[in-house]
Amino acid sequence: MSDTFTWECPHCGHSQTGAYRNNKSDQWIPDFPETSLGPVGTLNHMRICLNGDCKKVSFTVYLYAQGKDGAGDTVLKGKPLETWRLIPESSAKPQPDSVPKPLQDDYFEACRIRDLSPKASATLARRCLQGMIRNFCGITKPTLKAEIEALDSLVQEGKEPRGVTPESVKAIDNVRGVGNIGAHMEKDINLIVDIDPGEAQVLIELIETLFDEWYVARDERTKRFEKIATLAAEKANEKKGGA
Repeated sequence: MSDTFTWECPHCGHSQTGAYRNNKSDQWIPDFPETSLGPVGTLNHMRICLNGDCKKVSFTVYLYAQGKDGAGDTVLKGKPLETWRLIPESSAKPQPDSVPKPLQDDYFEACRIRDLSPKASATLARRCLQGMIRNFCGITKPTLKAEIEALDSLVQEGKEPRGVTPESVKAIDNVRGVGNIGAHMEKDINLIVDIDPGEAQVLIELIETLFDEWYVARDERTKRFEKIATLAAEKANEKKGGA
């Protein structure tokens, strides 16, 4: 077995090749009376980031059912019955300063409560996307639906901000519909439309995509143009000095 693994730190986003010396797992298999889940035990998993500017701990606890191996020894078996991400609290990716803090806050909170309350997570994803339309696209209307329609009109006229595509507008409209499930009660209160954590994660991933395609791409483009302008100015000064 290889003694190394590839990993991306959830704190700093640094991709790294880790070694098992900074990646430890410890099992706890108690001799308790059988629970409502049957005999259970935990697996505690800790990693340390190798990025010298980070070095933060990631710590997760998994609950497993107990079983027997070929030798008759008690072991943890199957897939985790429960998973608790303790450090960091969620799978949220670190975001650059080019993404406004209020949008980052909604994104981080949507990630933090994804498993505990997928409906609330979807509602926050909807709010985050509305904030992006208002901040990045400069569109503010009484409702999100009206804002999406206005953005779609800009796309149809070829006047949309750089990075906005018909596909992204359609995806945002789909999030609006899903987010409405959490934001507004159905007329028939007995009608339950549920959202699971996996579906909430799809909405979170759209936010991450648009952060990259809108804010990060714009920031990188601006920096590249600034470098070109600086280079042009330097060469112009050299030319004057040599004249």
